[in-house]
Amino acid sequence: MQNDLIGVGLYTVPETARLTGVSSTRIRRWLGGYHYRYRGEDKWSEPLWHSQLPEFDGVLSLGFRDLAEIRVVDSLIQARLSLRTVRTAMIRAREILHDERPFTTAEFRTDGRSIFLEIAQQADDPVLLDLLKNQYGMKRVIEPSFKNLDYEDDVAVRWWPMSHKHQVVIDPKRNFGAPIVDEGSVSTSVLAGAVVAEGSIKAVARYYNVKERAIRDAVLFEEKLAA
Repeated sequence: MQNDLIGVGLYTVPETARLTGVSSTRIRRWLGGYHYRYRGEDKWSEPLWHSQLPEFDGVLSLGFRDLAEIRVVDSLIQARLSLRTVRTAMIRAREILHDERPFTTAEFRTDGRSIFLEIAQQADDPVLLDLLKNQYGMKRVIEPSFKNLDYEDDVAVRWWPMSHKHQVVIDPKRNFGAPIVDEGSVSTSVLAGAVVAEGSIKAVARYYNVKERAIRDAVLFEEKLAA
């Protein structure tokens, strides 16, 4: 099983929520589907997409591409697009780009607006129409989700959550996608915990053979997550 996770990443729903800032409830609804009542009838909403990973003992687990896709979907929801519009756009983007997670492809990043233009009339979403009136409206909404991502073969493969200027990276090819510092691939939580235990960044730097700057980044990153 571990070999199957190399390059995919492994995240629980709470871990994904912690990293993305999207609530666990929303993540479960988006990837697991949900029941709701409409005009007195029980309805079922299908998942927006299916996780890269099978459920383990009935527990939803996610891969790195899922995590990245969640960030884009959240940016669209935060811009007040309806979930119905997001679903329609995802279905159409999937057909065009031939990818189960189309929002985290390089092609969607550069040409996603045309997909929303195509569905604008049938979507009947006033927020979407307002965004599309401005040539850069849609780009402004989704661009922050693409910022600090690395792409290979036109898909997102790596995320620098503090920007490329810092050492913290989320890379599914290393440590199963848990946050690490690029230098030495040491877990940010391990380094931050060691600083608390030792009371000295210098001592931790010597022990793990990691530069002090990287350790400071790890500590700051973990503090932000905790907050």
